[in-house]
Amino acid sequence: MAAADHITVPRRHGLFLHHGIDLGDGTVAHYLEGREILRSPLSDFASDGGPTQVVDHDRCDPAGVTLRRAMGRIGEQRYNLLFNNCEHFATWCKTGRHRSRQVEDWLNTGVMGALAVGQLMPAALLAAVRLLLRQGLRSDEARQRARQALNQLETLRQRLLDRLETTLEQAEAWVGSAGGGHSGRADALRLAGQRLADELAAVEDLEERLDRLLGAGQEPGEGP
Repeated sequence: MAAADHITVPRRHGLFLHHGIDLGDGTVAHYLEGREILRSPLSDFASDGGPTQVVDHDRCDPAGVTLRRAMGRIGEQRYNLLFNNCEHFATWCKTGRHRSRQVEDWLNTGVMGALAVGQLMPAALLAAVRLLLRQGLRSDEARQRARQALNQLETLRQRLLDRLETTLEQAEAWVGSAGGGHSGRADALRLAGQRLADELAAVEDLEERLDRLLGAGQEPGEGP
């Protein structure tokens, strides 16, 4: 590995890959899941123990450009599982293109498990929303499907919100029972809460995009 390399390590028993940029001094810039872009020791970045691999790109920018991009975003707190995750960050630093192949694979297949999220979002609903966003609202029937999807997303959003609140309350209770000390159970609950928060953010984003589509009556490819 070398400075400015785009690197990955497997996470959660290989279920997905975590991405970062090698800064050349034993540290890595990476979007910590659900939190912020950090500069961490390589040992922390690869803490799950899997092999660290370099991602090859057909075209990439000079190392100096990659490093400036990575360092310039340290501390950013705008993580979004579907639209601004660790792979989006690392790919942009390396190539200037904001992409995540893991997300694109999911969008093409509807396989939610590829992103290792809470898996509360039904695959059929995701497929319907994906199709509407791609094709636009060409007919009254399509608009009706979009309204139905919005209602389903709102129901799902409320379920996620309820589960998130319950999970955070449980984490706080465990911390209190441990007298403010370290609690592995509380840490696990916080991690579960973060995953729920990630999926909640994704659902809210889909709701917003569908709502804009309904409001504008856009054809596919028009508008933002």
